[in-house]
Amino acid sequence: MAKETLLASGRRFVSVDPIKCTGCGICEYVCTLEKCETWNPLASRIRVIRLTPFLNATMTCRFCENAPCVKACKEKALIQSETNGVLIIDESKCNACDWCIQACPYGGITLDPDKRKVISCDLCNGEPKCVEFCPEEALELVEDDTAAEKKWRTALEKIPTEIERMTDVVKKREWATVFTEAEERAKRTAGKLEAISKRERTNKQNK
Repeated sequence: MAKETLLASGRRFVSVDPIKCTGCGICEYVCTLEKCETWNPLASRIRVIRLTPFLNATMTCRFCENAPCVKACKEKALIQSETNGVLIIDESKCNACDWCIQACPYGGITLDPDKRKVISCDLCNGEPKCVEFCPEEALELVEDDTAAEKKWRTALEKIPTEIERMTDVVKKREWATVFTEAEERAKRTAGKLEAISKRERTNKQNK
């Protein structure tokens, strides 16, 4: 079976719904705890992009077919799995030249600030922790770019409506609505943070 066919049948990646994403950064937090056992957003495999007060998003590897990052690497430090497209990084060959970072159209590759080697999402063995702990359920695994791009188009189309809604809230001084929404988000965030803390305590006890 050809490589392209394998990727098409097994490829999945983390996609964000910009309408739901609040830019809280918990995905970055839990990613670095999973991969580095410490909190360092610069070492996260997923990055939060706070575009406007009404539009937040995340960037992570999409495991592209015929990945441009793999082609751009002059040291041959990147290899792409033929079953699911996940990048396998040979740290012994990576010299932090950043050609792969520049070649990525989705901002899915970054440089580990300590190791000075490139890093990329590996889907946490099929169960990405960023998806599991997102308090707004803004992240999910999808199989193709069409679904991801549709969410972006929908989010962009809704920005004028959301601006109008918030403007109306301010004019009418309906602060109770704003406070209620903020409180509900805070509760969801607190719940996920507690779940992460509980998981970390359990992991330490099992070591």
